[in-house]
Parts: sequence; structure tokens; C-alpha cells
Amino acid sequence: MTSGIIRIGISGWTYAPWRGGFYPRGLKREHELAYAASRFRAIEVNATFYGPQRPDTFANWADQVPANFVFTIKAPRFITHVRRLQDAEAPIASFIASGLLRLDIHLGPILWQLPANFRFDPVRLEPFLRLLPHDTKAAAELGRRYDTRSRAAEWLEVTSGRPLRHALESRHESFRSPDCIALLRAHDVALVCGHSVKWPRLRDLTSDFAYCRLQGSKELDANGYDNAALDELACRIKAWAAGEEAPEASRTGGVAHPRKRDVFVLFDNDLRVRAPANAMELIRRLRA
Repeated sequence: MTSGIIRIGISGWTYAPWRGGFYPRGLKREHELAYAASRFRAIEVNATFYGPQRPDTFANWADQVPANFVFTIKAPRFITHVRRLQDAEAPIASFIASGLLRLDIHLGPILWQLPANFRFDPVRLEPFLRLLPHDTKAAAELGRRYDTRSRAAEWLEVTSGRPLRHALESRHESFRSPDCIALLRAHDVALVCGHSVKWPRLRDLTSDFAYCRLQGSKELDANGYDNAALDELACRIKAWAAGEEAPEASRTGGVAHPRKRDVFVLFDNDLRVRAPANAMELIRRLRA
């Protein structure tokens, strides 16, 4: 069995402490995305979590990155934290219609991050998962259904569908449930493997890709990962990409279907310039 594509990257790219460190001194801010995209194969976009972006913004991001690069997109907190996944069809459609598909080939997985007090509830979660479009054609159709403009946006006129992936990040222990794993597998949604000192760490594989978010080994968003931790992570990533499972003790549900998987690993320990340094160190290990 061949291995899936491994993408190591960072969460966000606009951080003042990175200037003069990760970013060369004198690099213009408008060139920071292109610089970061030349060193990593994926970047997680946080701005979409806090509010809608303009179509031209998505297009501008796409114009600055190489062909083999993708953005993972954090879904709006209005859907996950305000609506708490209820009555979500119109907000999901509006999110798509805002210009998301202008990323074109650079559109990677959409990350749905749940609040820490959101408990696993299949009655609420299953209808939401059913709404998620799994290719760009279905996404465009949903966006057009709720697009209020008099003239349909060109990025919603999609004639062929590319796969569109979704990842769910839970932050409550109640998601450590075989029923949760079965539900995500039924809807082909990846369960995020989060590494955090605050929230549960779940490692079940529930889709054809794995999504891992790293927020610090000892201190949330700030602490880096030492050599031993990066070595262990590199081994796990290679195993995931090759279709191998986590040890039984790390699983909540049954064994996942054996198949190669693409793997996304995003470092979110962005304080003190830990994220880009750790990401580059991990890339070196995977190339060795």
C-alpha cells in the first residue's frame, strides 16, 4: 500500500513576534503568506472563524501560494459556538457563498471546532453532519440556494466537483464514545486529533485523512515540542499515511478501514515563535 500525502503546516501566519525571527527582517507584511507557503504545504486559516471574509480576500490568498499548497479553513464560530450546530443549513450556505470556493485547488479541509462545553449529542450532531457537502459541486449548489445577490457569483458556478473534506474538533470528554466514532465514519468526517493540555486527546481515524492540531506540550498555545515528542509524532504520521492504526489503547471505536490516508498536521502553538520552528523540525524528520 502506498502512503498518503503528508502536509505539515501552521495555524495562521500574521504574528508580530515572528517578524525578524521566522520571517526575515525587512520582509514586507504583504509577502508573509507567500514566504510561509514556500516552507509549508498547508496553513490553517483562523480569520474565517471570527467573521466572514470577502471573495477577493480568498482569491488574493490563492494567488500567493504554490500549486501544491492548500489552506485548511476554520468554520465560522456563529455555526459552532452561537448556533451550536442547530439550524445550520443557511449559515453553512452563506459561508460557502462568501467566496470560499475562490480558493479553487488550494481549498483543503474545513475545520469545525466545537466549544469546550459542547457534549456529544447524536440527535444534534447527525443532522448537522448530513448537511455537509463532500464535493465542490454540492457546496456550490448549497451556496446558490441561499445566495441573496441578484446575480450568481461566478465561483458558485461549478460544473465538476472536487472532493471537499471536513474535520470535527471536539473538546469534551463525552466525545470519547464508540457511537461518536461510528457516526463520524458514517458521514466521512475526520475526528481531529488535538494535542492540548486542556482538552481530551482522541486518535480514532474516521475518514480518508487524518487531521492533527498541536497546541503545546505543557502550556496552551505557547510551549514547544522537544526532540522525543517530535520523533514520536513523526512515527505516528508515517503510520497514519500508510494506513496503519493507533494502538488499541488510544482508540475509542473499532479498527478503521485499512487504507492510505492524507495527513494534515497544524502547529497552533504560535506564541514565542514555536509553531514554525516545530513544523520545520518535523518536516526534517519526515524527510530523513
